Amino acid sequence: MFPGGEAAAAPPPPAAPAGAAPGGRVSHPGGRCRAGSFSSQIYNQHNAEGLNLEQAFHRMAQTESNLDHDVSWFLLPSYWAKMVVALISFLCFANSYDGDFVFDDSEAIINNKDLRAETPLGDLWHHDFWGSKLSSNTSHKSYRPLTVLTFRINYLFAGGFYPVGFHVINIILHCTISVLMVDVFSILLGGLQFSNKGRRLNLAPKTSLLAALLFAVHPVHTECVAGIVGRADLLCALFFLLSFLGYCKAFRENKEGHHFSIFWVLVSVILGAIAMLCKEQGITILGLNAVFDALVVNKLNVLELIQKLLHKDKSLENAGLLRKGLLFRITLLMSGGASILYIRWRIMGTGPPAFTEVDNPASFADSLFVRAVNYNYYYSLNAWLLLCPWWLCFDWSMGCIPLIKSVSDWRIIALAALWFCLIGLICQALCSEDSHKRRILTLGLGFLIIPFLPASNLFFRVGFVIAERVIYLPSIGYCILFTYGFSLLSKQAKKKKILTVAVLGILLINVMRCALRSSQWRSEEQLFRSALSVCPLNAKVHYNVGKNLADKGNQSAAIKYYREAVRLNPKYVHAMNNLGNILKERNELQEAEELLSLAVQIQPDFAAAWMNLGIVQNSLRRFEEAEQSYWTAIKHRKKYPDCYYNLGRLYADLNRHIDALNAWRNATVLKPEHSLAWNNMIILLDNTGNLAQAEAVGREALELIPNDHSLMFSLANVLGKSQKYKESEALFLKAIKANPNAASYHGNLAVLYHRWGNLDLAKKHYEVSLKLDPMAPGTKENYNLLRRKLEQLQKKSGA
Repeated sequence: MFPGGEAAAAPPPPAAPAGAAPGGRVSHPGGRCRAGSFSSQIYNQHNAEGLNLEQAFHRMAQTESNLDHDVSWFLLPSYWAKMVVALISFLCFANSYDGDFVFDDSEAIINNKDLRAETPLGDLWHHDFWGSKLSSNTSHKSYRPLTVLTFRINYLFAGGFYPVGFHVINIILHCTISVLMVDVFSILLGGLQFSNKGRRLNLAPKTSLLAALLFAVHPVHTECVAGIVGRADLLCALFFLLSFLGYCKAFRENKEGHHFSIFWVLVSVILGAIAMLCKEQGITILGLNAVFDALVVNKLNVLELIQKLLHKDKSLENAGLLRKGLLFRITLLMSGGASILYIRWRIMGTGPPAFTEVDNPASFADSLFVRAVNYNYYYSLNAWLLLCPWWLCFDWSMGCIPLIKSVSDWRIIALAALWFCLIGLICQALCSEDSHKRRILTLGLGFLIIPFLPASNLFFRVGFVIAERVIYLPSIGYCILFTYGFSLLSKQAKKKKILTVAVLGILLINVMRCALRSSQWRSEEQLFRSALSVCPLNAKVHYNVGKNLADKGNQSAAIKYYREAVRLNPKYVHAMNNLGNILKERNELQEAEELLSLAVQIQPDFAAAWMNLGIVQNSLRRFEEAEQSYWTAIKHRKKYPDCYYNLGRLYADLNRHIDALNAWRNATVLKPEHSLAWNNMIILLDNTGNLAQAEAVGREALELIPNDHSLMFSLANVLGKSQKYKESEALFLKAIKANPNAASYHGNLAVLYHRWGNLDLAKKHYEVSLKLDPMAPGTKENYNLLRRKLEQLQKKSGA
């Protein structure tokens, strides 16, 4: 959408005096050129040496930005620089393309009904990121309809939940963003300058390439790229950057000679709104555009302005506050931002999102001191992840970072180090006599801090301790500061090649780290196990490892991790529930009941734990307590088909057949594809001699679930008893085709043939059934009866 600038092709002349900054316009015969105080020099040079005006301007404009002068780095044309960045960013994350749906992907994608075609598109605008209604008390209020829309498009094009397409889009988005970073960094590091033809110039081709490479290969971005849910951050970043580049286009002078284009300012606001509809952080671009306008376009000296305000100096216009329409543009940005936030607030509702103490322990601390200290410690850890992204984890909650409760805690040093660095950078950004240095440091700090503010806990409680995905945008500021530091070191260093080799080494290490981390995000098993060494105190890590093992059938190993999760967090009700389930299946009913009872005591509205407690009590033959537990579960979750199914089983055990049928019917109303409930209705009606009703229920079930072989089998049994042998045979054969290794299917078909008089076919299927299951109940006896009958028939025919 926004074309990049032109890179320098020739070595620059000596640097301009300190304090020179882009801006201003000088008109002269022969056309207009915006190069500040150098305009007349360019014009004279053009006349004297016969150089092309644009080339001469570009060369002279570089004198104002000396960032590239002392840097020993690669100088590539803009097109090749972008190709290199795209290729390297692709190599970093390419191995994640065929990964699974992992961690939050299950809730945001697989279990999200907003992705399915039957859900009206309009629902996306009233639901949160996870598919819940924004008005619900359980909603996290994460309003990202455009991100969900891209998931829905992925789902429709793929024809189902196939993760490859989702991953490929994420990789393409990151490559696109990294390419855009070349243009963004060329402006942030080199300033905003245009040629006489209106083309933006890249005044820092070497350092912008370095900064873009640092961004492209940063390992902390792996969660956003390799985790499909990170699509929200990627889309937000894309429109965030487009908004910034659009704002820059507002200052490309048009033919009428206006200072700026209101159209592009409004486009920037709209793109900022789109970024926010992808993820909440997107709104911060409007503030950054205002900062950029003041510092780069208007060359505002913040310290000088503050001093004039304090001394009530009336010459604020000279300080640049009102110059070139700055106040008008900031008013547009603020009005747009306020309108967007108001609309967002009205859609979300007035209630804040509901989070628990385990999500963000510091935010629930009673002491203001504890909250402040721990928030600042979290900031220092985020900064450390940018500096040294080696210890990465999919989740940092639940005890992963114990609270700092005393000043004697040695971790206070991290806070001191963070603020020592920040204060030092802020002082340099405000007080340096070098305007170029002030501009770059202020922009670096702005891009580092402002996009992070929504995740800082300063304005509202967030649902995490640390989240690597929220550092995606702030890493822009880190790359600016790193690159500027590299340029300063290069200026002082005698052996610049050593520095260059060191930076290349950092880039290579980051590429390898990205590839390794991407491979860990390919499956839940690798992802969860990778966190054990990073956050051994995180109960959720142990829980997820245990759940992954349980899903694979390794219950013994799962028990170990569930027990550790409960030990680390004695109030972890989900770990108690899952552990209780496994113990129930292993017939360790007493301990299972204790765990589930404790879970519902800690969280009385935990419907799943109430249902599982009812199952255990039913197994212990405490039927009244089991019934009460089931109804309590239904009370807390009105639409709970599995609980109605289990309640029906309880009533069937108590010979309360009408109640059982009603419970199972409720289950099928709430979940029409609930095969077990349909099957139990058919079997109960069959066993009680209601064959006509059983047949009707069976046919109804097969209309809803036509490919369910267990329903075919149950209905075939009913039809066989009703002497509808031909139809029964067809259903048995269809069920066997779908599941050929089910001994009971062959055995019951053999019984049908036995009754029907097709003895040879009966013998064949009896033998298949016994081969599959030699201990099949009743089959051996029926087979022996058939053999005796066949022997008798042979004797008669022989006589």
